[in-house]
Amino acid sequence: MTVRPNEITEVLNRPISQELLARDLTRLAYVAKDGTPRNVPIGFTWNGSEIVMCTAKNAPKLPALRKNPAVALTIDTEVHPPKILLIRGRAELDVVEGIPDEYLEASGTYEMTPEQRVEWEAGVRSLYDGMVRIVVTPTWAKLIDFETTLPSAVEELVRQRDERQRA
Repeated sequence: MTVRPNEITEVLNRPISQELLARDLTRLAYVAKDGTPRNVPIGFTWNGSEIVMCTAKNAPKLPALRKNPAVALTIDTEVHPPKILLIRGRAELDVVEGIPDEYLEASGTYEMTPEQRVEWEAGVRSLYDGMVRIVVTPTWAKLIDFETTLPSAVEELVRQRDERQRA
C-alpha cells in the first residue's frame, strides 16, 4: 500500500505521535544477514523529519542494514490502552567521528543526577572513537491508540460488524 508523504506527515504530526516520538526507545526491526528477523530496542531522536539512532561502528546490525536497508520501527507505551506508532522506511548509515549529538540527546531523558550524567558522558566519550548514525526517513506510518485508530485487522472486523448490523 502506497502512502503519500502528506499522509505520513499528518500521522506523525498528531499529538499522540508527537508524544511517542519524544520517547527514548524504539524497537528496530530488520532482516539479519542470515535472512532471519531481528528486533532490537535502541535509543533514538526525532528531528522533525527523520528518526536518528546511533550505534557502535562494529554493531552486528550494520552489515545487515547495508545488505537490506528496509526497516520497521515501533514506539509504544506500557499502559492500557496502549499507544503504538508504527513506522517503516529505509536505513541510511552515516559513519561519524566522535559521539553524535543525537546519541547524547537520545539518552537525555534517562533519570540521572547531573553528576551521573557527567560520568556517563565521560564513559561514552572514552569508549567510542566514532559511531554510526542510522537515519530513517519514514515512508509509511500508522498510529494506533485504540480510541480513534485500531489495528487494520480490527478495523476490518468493526467494518464487517457494522455492515451486518445495517443489513
